[in-house]
Amino acid sequence: MTHRIGVDSVGWLRLALVLLKGCSCVCWHLSGTGTAGARTFPAVSMCQTPSQAAVVTGQPQQCSERPVTNGLAAAGCQSHDITPTLSTADQASLASAMQELLDERPLSPAEQQLRNEQLAHSYEACRKITAEYAKTFYFGTLFFPEEKRNAVWAVYTWCRRLDDIVDKPRKGTTSLRDELTEWRRRLNDVWRGRANDMLDLALVDTVKRYPDLSIQPFEDMIKGMVMDLDQNRFETFEELYVYCYRVAGTVGLMTMPIMGVAPGYTYEDALEPALALGVALQLTNILRDVGEDRARKRIYLPKEDLQRFNVSETALLKGLKDQKYVAMLKFQIERTREWYARAESGIPMLSEDARLPVAASLDMYSSILRKIEQNNYDNFNRRAYTAKWEKLMMLPRSWFRVRKYTTAAWHGQSHQRRVRTSHL
Repeated sequence: MTHRIGVDSVGWLRLALVLLKGCSCVCWHLSGTGTAGARTFPAVSMCQTPSQAAVVTGQPQQCSERPVTNGLAAAGCQSHDITPTLSTADQASLASAMQELLDERPLSPAEQQLRNEQLAHSYEACRKITAEYAKTFYFGTLFFPEEKRNAVWAVYTWCRRLDDIVDKPRKGTTSLRDELTEWRRRLNDVWRGRANDMLDLALVDTVKRYPDLSIQPFEDMIKGMVMDLDQNRFETFEELYVYCYRVAGTVGLMTMPIMGVAPGYTYEDALEPALALGVALQLTNILRDVGEDRARKRIYLPKEDLQRFNVSETALLKGLKDQKYVAMLKFQIERTREWYARAESGIPMLSEDARLPVAASLDMYSSILRKIEQNNYDNFNRRAYTAKWEKLMMLPRSWFRVRKYTTAAWHGQSHQRRVRTSHL
């Protein structure tokens, strides 16, 4: 029979802090009243191994910086392989007990300060992860107001960690399916206001700040990762579109409530362009990464397109760049630009402080298509990328275009006249 562990037991709480699964740098620092008078819970840091867990009072612990590894984003936290000796039920009870303490209200000024510090650590870790693994995307997010960019970084970090789970080496796919099931459970915890580790904390806070955030696109992204396990070929573009929606289009739906919409528009108006931007970004990734994907025997380009241009899978996997392949690649680039154009039509629907970040991200990422062209369509051996100085040079154009969106005359134009692709 599983017993409930009371939050007034100092010993149990200290044990909980060093036994809970996940990133062992959760960095929670707890204090509160005990059962007998005005006792104080010692602050316990998980920035060290269980045997070294520091017990301090009143001082926040400092976390080391480490790169993201195998799904545990450790920018600002150090991970250890902890094998709890408690049963799963007892671990759940310990987690629940700790959460009850964290959720106690009202917090004292000192407790609130510690909680705010840990939240700041969490958002800073998310910032570092975004800057490291999504440089172009990160550059665009810098133009958001602080609260919005923090929230976007929290969303990206969740997506990145999910991607890391899928990409890490393993034997077979059974364990991966189990991990994705666990990741879905943790996602549900986030929507219940429960953080399993330090990085979850930022997303929990983001969900509270933006109550219109829906769990559905997060769940759909997990489905996309499962789809990647079972499918490494796509018969039609319609099949590829479903995949692009799940692994990238969902990001647009995740971030829409954060960005907000302009007066006169609804979320429903802006959702389709937001989805189009995610699809455009993923199509760009696919074209950029053909060389890397063929090394893994994966082909994301639709079979119907290969057949249309008489490009065989064998030739593609060998990296044969002939006239047929170039013609097929030109077709793919043009179609991707059409998706960017659909996305651009939604920029004026966004709140004013979100337009420049989205426009800049769109311009910078779509420039990868030009790089593929400048590389003479050799995406087998040459990776297309945009240098930082080139991104900076794009900003004035993005800014002037956003300025145009604020004019009343522009809003009176037809939808079709808003869309252009010459700059993409």
